[in-house]
Amino acid sequence: MNPPLSRLSAALGYTFRQPELLEEALTHRSASPHNNERLEFLGDALLNLIVAEYVFQHYPKASEGELSRLRSSLVKGETLAELARGLRVGDWLRLGLGELKSGGFRRESILSDALEAIFGAVYLDSGLDACRDLVLRLYRDCLTRLADASDLKDPKTRLQECLQARQQPLPIYNVLEIGGEPHAQSFTVECTAAELRAVAAGSSRRKAEQEAARRLLEQM
Repeated sequence: MNPPLSRLSAALGYTFRQPELLEEALTHRSASPHNNERLEFLGDALLNLIVAEYVFQHYPKASEGELSRLRSSLVKGETLAELARGLRVGDWLRLGLGELKSGGFRRESILSDALEAIFGAVYLDSGLDACRDLVLRLYRDCLTRLADASDLKDPKTRLQECLQARQQPLPIYNVLEIGGEPHAQSFTVECTAAELRAVAAGSSRRKAEQEAARRLLEQM
């Protein structure tokens, strides 16, 4: 049995006038046709707006590309899932039997979608100002330690720029192995460039490629 929703409201620092919106935000599609997908769609748009507004105001000298990287670092799934874990959102998720058995309450994508759905629910419950207050409050620590925009380029981009500056061929990525269950796959990727080679694994091909690029940069 899930704990009372009042505990999650306390963790959020927000009390719903329409608690059914919070219930919907926590309901995965595996549990009901009346689920959080529409609220997640709304919350995703709101989060991007609020974060874009914040970085635009606080980084007046940043270029469009730098603002985009700052925003992306904050709205990506990893960041959302980290915040959701801190709130213990997984304790309140309503999942179908299959997702329960496979540990869906710990899955990054499910946690991040649920948090975005909560943002959408708060907006429908009390409007944009309340949603903005919640987002900025939850993101306070992330915003405090936010890196300079110029430091936010991902490893693949930095590797490519480094090779181009040296007038060397671009890196080549090869998937060496795909393992694990369909819902929890692991990818092993090789990155070769400048007569160097690095291998890394990750929960997605993109993550594995980024880690392999980072390791190759360290060799360079």
